[in-house]
Amino acid sequence: MIDVPVLERQLRALMMEGRFVEAEALIRPHLASGAGPIPLWRLLCQTIKPQGRIAETRVIQEMLVNAVPGDLSGRFDLSETLLLLGEFDRGWREYHWRYSLAHTTRIERKVQRPRWDGRRIAGRTLLIHDEQGFGDTLQFIRMVPWAKERSGARLVLEISPEILPLAKRMPGFDEITTRGTLPPAFDVHCEMMSLPMVMGLTFDDLPGRMPYLAATPKHLAKWRKRLAGLPRPLVGLVWAGRPAHHNDGNRSMNLADLAPLALPGVTFLAVQKGPKAAQGKTPPAGMNVLSLDEEIRDFEDTAAILSIADLLISVDSSPVHLAGALGRPAWVLLPFVPDWRWLLERTDTPWYPSLRLFRQESHGDWPGVIARVAAALAAFRDHA
Repeated sequence: MIDVPVLERQLRALMMEGRFVEAEALIRPHLASGAGPIPLWRLLCQTIKPQGRIAETRVIQEMLVNAVPGDLSGRFDLSETLLLLGEFDRGWREYHWRYSLAHTTRIERKVQRPRWDGRRIAGRTLLIHDEQGFGDTLQFIRMVPWAKERSGARLVLEISPEILPLAKRMPGFDEITTRGTLPPAFDVHCEMMSLPMVMGLTFDDLPGRMPYLAATPKHLAKWRKRLAGLPRPLVGLVWAGRPAHHNDGNRSMNLADLAPLALPGVTFLAVQKGPKAAQGKTPPAGMNVLSLDEEIRDFEDTAAILSIADLLISVDSSPVHLAGALGRPAWVLLPFVPDWRWLLERTDTPWYPSLRLFRQESHGDWPGVIARVAAALAAFRDHA
C-alpha cells in the first residue's frame, strides 16, 4: 500500500531543490503498471514538465482530465501546457477553469451577469475587467478595442488603479473605472483574460496594432532631463519578479548574477521594484548602475524610462510587457520551461515584435543565458 502523503512530502522536498530526475525515479515504480493513484500521476507531471518533456506531460494531463473531468485544477494544468505548445483553441477553453482554485480564489469575481460570448450586442453595455497580475493586464488590454468593434456594445473598462493612467489614453472603450469601485450598470461582462476564448484568438490576430500604449509628453520630458548626459547605451534592468508569484523562484535572480553584463560604456538603469530593488545600490564591480527605484512612482514613470532607454534586459516581469506594449526593444531572460505565454524554443514572440527571448538550455542554467546576453550586449553597444 502506497503512503501517498509520505511519498508526496519526499517528492516535494526533491523538487524544491530542483532534483526532478531523482523525484521522477522515486515515483516511477509506483506507476510502472500504468495504473496508480491519480495524485501520483499529477506529481509525475510536476517532475517531468520542468525537465522539458512537455508532450509527455500533456498526454498524462489529458488522461487525468478524461478520468476526472470535474477536477478543475487538472483542467487548468492542461490549459497551461496546451498554451505553452501554442494550441490556442482548446488551450483558451481549458484556461477558463482557472477560477475556484486554491491560488486563484482571491481574484475570482462573482458577477451576477452573463459572460459575453463573442457575439454582436449593439445597444447593450459590456463590462471588461482585469483580473490578474500587471503583466497579464498589459498583455491582454490590446484586445479591448477588438472587443468593442466585435460586440458593437457600449464598453466599460474596469482596470487596476496602477494601470488606469496608461489605459485612459487607449482607444476602444466608452467609460473607464477603477477596480474596487462600483462600476456603472452593465448587461454582460468578460474577464480580460477570457477575451481570447470568447473571441477565438489565433496567432494570425497577433500582435495587432503596435504600439498600443505610450508614455506622456510630461513624463518623457521629466525623465529626459533626469537621464541627460549619461553614457549610452542606456539599458533598463530588472532581475526579479513579484515574490508572491507562484513561479517566482524559477524566474528571478539577484543582481549579482548579472555581473557578466558589466561592460564598459554601458549605463544600466535599475527599474527593479520590490524587495530586491535595494540590490541596485550595491551593484557588481564594474557595473555602472543608476538605481531608480525610489524615483519611480508608477507605471507612467517606467513607461517614460523605457521609451528613452535603448534597451531593457529583464526576467519575465511586468516591465517586459510594458516595453512590448510601447514597442520598445527588450531582451527577456527565460527559465528552461517558461510561463505558457512565451511558447517553446523560439527566440521571438508573436505578442511583441520588439522582444527577443533568451532561454535556459537546461533547468537552472542562468549562467548560460547571461553569457549569451553579455555577448549580444557587447555587439549592441558596439553598434549603438
